[in-house]
Amino acid sequence: MSEPNDLVEVLFRLQPLASLPADRARELAALARRQFLSRGSDLMASHDLHRESVYLLKGELRLVYHDDASDVVVGGSGVTLYPLGKQPPGVRNARAITDLDVIAFDDDLLDAMLTWDQLSSTADEDLPVDTIEKTGWFTDSTLMRVQSLARGVFPALPQAAIDALLKQAKRFRVGRGETVVREGDEADYYYVIEVGRCRVTRRVGGGQIELAELGGGDAFGEDALIEGTPRGATVTMLSDGVLLRVSRDSFMQLLHDPLLQRIPRAVADERARRGAVWIDVRFPAEYAFDKIPGAINIPLNEIRNATGSLDPAAEYITYCQSGKRSSAAAFLLSQRGYKAYVLEGGLRRGGGATVPG
Repeated sequence: MSEPNDLVEVLFRLQPLASLPADRARELAALARRQFLSRGSDLMASHDLHRESVYLLKGELRLVYHDDASDVVVGGSGVTLYPLGKQPPGVRNARAITDLDVIAFDDDLLDAMLTWDQLSSTADEDLPVDTIEKTGWFTDSTLMRVQSLARGVFPALPQAAIDALLKQAKRFRVGRGETVVREGDEADYYYVIEVGRCRVTRRVGGGQIELAELGGGDAFGEDALIEGTPRGATVTMLSDGVLLRVSRDSFMQLLHDPLLQRIPRAVADERARRGAVWIDVRFPAEYAFDKIPGAINIPLNEIRNATGSLDPAAEYITYCQSGKRSSAAAFLLSQRGYKAYVLEGGLRRGGGATVPG
């Protein structure tokens, strides 16, 4: 197998990976699942096309679609520059005609990365940062690294709330040995660890027991905020670090996600027939490949600049592949007074796009 750095140039030929900056592509390359399959192999025996973005780099592959049509695709060109089987009618069989070189990525991780990068590329300049310099912090933050997107708190948060959450967060330094929250105190903030490690302990009998050790990308403090109870544990820094702090009101407002209205495909289609406008918030290359007929393309990172040109009296239905980017877009539109809906589940689970023939 090639080293991760050898894959970066390959990624720049694939869609929508070609839109990633070089440092992100290097991170993604290190997480690639690359396989060399022999002639006659069943690609779908080793890859789930519903959960992975699988690219054919080299070789010839025979695809049989759900409508019984078939095709032979050649790696490194045409449709193989896009993830296999994502466009309708979907693939039910994929057999290697020659030896194959394929590469795959987890769909959820990839979509989270694309969402973060599009949001961060237009991050506002007025982010509250307390005692820490703000220049470049959003994009340089360890929270933006692929590992944090894969294992930290953010994969569990509503994707639409991330942009607003970061704008309202206060960022501050903490020292080794400092107690951030104390058991029994009133719950007033939610915390995310950007840098550093901390220990979570609770009083039992006459001593303290350790409940957990947390690191970059992890969060704490949500239980007491949701339940309205005093802190149930003490959190102490094991190293110097940097934390993001979100007030109780902001936490409840953003994580309860009041502005989002998700609708299933049948309801979305009916609204579109009555005049609602589809907005594809993916990159232009993705939009060109499998857009919903009649949809306009406004990539997520352009939503803020495009709102002035949208009709405030119209209804809008946003969509992307999984629903993550489109929920972020609908959140931003709703904040600005537009009536916006999200296609529930995105194209992947919402029924797919119908490509006119």
